[in-house]
Amino acid sequence: MAFQGLFSTFVVTALPRSCPPPAINKFKLYSKPVQCVTNPTTTINNDQVTLRRSANYAPCFWDYNFIKSLTSDYTEEKYARQIDELEDDVKRLIQAETDVPLVKLELLDTVDRLGLKYKFQEDVKKALDFIYNNSSDAWLNDDLYSTALRFRILRKHGYTVPQADVFRRFKDDKGKFKENLGEDVKGLLSLYEASFFGFKGEDTIDEAKAFSTTHLKNALKGKISPDMVRKLKNALDMPLHWKLPRVEARSYIDTYENEQNMNPSLLNLAKLDYNILQSIYQKEVSKLASWWVKTGLDKMSFARDRLLEHYFWCNGMVSGPEYSAYRDMGTKILSLMTTIDDVYDVYGSLEELELFTDYVERWDITEIDKLPMNIRTVLLAMFNTTNEIGYWTMRERDFNIIPYLRKEWAKLLKAFLKEAKWYHSRYQPTLEEYLENGAVSVAAPLVLFCAYFLTADKITVDALEYIDKFPSIMWCPSLILRLTNDLGTYSDELARGDTLKVVQCYMNDTGASEEVSKIYVEGLVHETWKTLNTELLGSFPFGEPFLSANPNLARTTQTVYQHGDGLGLPENGTMDYLKSLLLEPINL
Repeated sequence: MAFQGLFSTFVVTALPRSCPPPAINKFKLYSKPVQCVTNPTTTINNDQVTLRRSANYAPCFWDYNFIKSLTSDYTEEKYARQIDELEDDVKRLIQAETDVPLVKLELLDTVDRLGLKYKFQEDVKKALDFIYNNSSDAWLNDDLYSTALRFRILRKHGYTVPQADVFRRFKDDKGKFKENLGEDVKGLLSLYEASFFGFKGEDTIDEAKAFSTTHLKNALKGKISPDMVRKLKNALDMPLHWKLPRVEARSYIDTYENEQNMNPSLLNLAKLDYNILQSIYQKEVSKLASWWVKTGLDKMSFARDRLLEHYFWCNGMVSGPEYSAYRDMGTKILSLMTTIDDVYDVYGSLEELELFTDYVERWDITEIDKLPMNIRTVLLAMFNTTNEIGYWTMRERDFNIIPYLRKEWAKLLKAFLKEAKWYHSRYQPTLEEYLENGAVSVAAPLVLFCAYFLTADKITVDALEYIDKFPSIMWCPSLILRLTNDLGTYSDELARGDTLKVVQCYMNDTGASEEVSKIYVEGLVHETWKTLNTELLGSFPFGEPFLSANPNLARTTQTVYQHGDGLGLPENGTMDYLKSLLLEPINL
């Protein structure tokens, strides 16, 4: 489906506007002089003096010499025998017959949350097929916890489960959820988690989300156990469906260790697997740190030096041990993207940005000397790294990806350039204009494109042509990235004089207050997830891991921007996630 059609439908139908668009001053947010820069610098190029802005980004938070020296004792070779024994134990648990479907569902949910599903894909699929095809609804009765858990797990794995039929038993004669359900905190929590697997137009699921959210918040004011308080706060902070798998695995290992029905084999396998994957990731970031320092881009003071944070992004999208090549080259692409973004946002003049875009679109750098040294260095690093990735793809996949990759770069840079022109002309885009361009300028399409060709066993022209059309399965996580990025960063970016962000565009379109506009944007995130939930059930000319990389991109961005700008200011949560992912093994 074409991007424009998707966007126009979404904007019109997503949520009712909070207030009608009154007559407003289109330039009201620029009514005062804008402080565009702090600590501006000047450069001299061809006898011309250029005043350059600076965003005053914090320096890198990591010592690259330390990152290059990372080592671990948890190697797969060292623990191979122990892992094999534990995997056999867990496989027997999953395969075991049972007369209690709920027990099997809870086991499968635990395997997933511990980050182990990738080891038991076929066994999990067979177990779910049996539950879906052979168990009647009799075992559910009026138990909200069991019903919602079954709904969530089956929907997550692509099974058809009708929402109205499943939850009708929990409604009264007026079609409302029964108020006495508010006393069942465990069931409400299960209903809340299930409600995030809804599709567009599913009124029952929307009602379930509102009902469970309200009652869970009320439950926190009552007398419940400290353990349940912790679970409710974690869920209300971010539902399971939106959580990043590796982050959830690290958190849930601690939770599961204290559960009454904890299985030692399952727990020990989860701990060992986490540490072994960590050792693999350490080797990857060690090599990346050497590459990054060698490019010299870590010395670009105007740009964000966020190599490890970009690695976190790629790891979040595709974390399997066999996909090191993607995490390596994907991190390089992401790091270059952010540096180039800062060239377009704060450093380059409009003339320089037009030259940069033209060179990339033509894939010709013969006139690169027209650019100043810093921008020339960034362009050469992008050009050389892209060609190196093209060489790898030709050698390993027997496919020339360069024509496709340069096209994706050109799309991104033209989107960057459009926003730069908006800034220089002080043009205020409408919400529709902004999001149509912003879903591209946020770099998600290029990131997802790389996730396809760097993980596919066989690259096909059909898949590349499908991806080039920016289908809904890619558009949705791209839009979620744009929305959550803006919610987490717009205050700082407006303070330095950037173009308006999604909240301000909605304010200008409608006259709504900032608080109402933020709520509207948060609602768009929920609505986009509904579309993505539906799209994930479609048929595509590609499979895993690219299929999962799409929702994982949305999960990563919501993790990074959950408490503010987790990229520009990694101390807003991202540093802690990176420490857990790379530096802190779990005690066995």
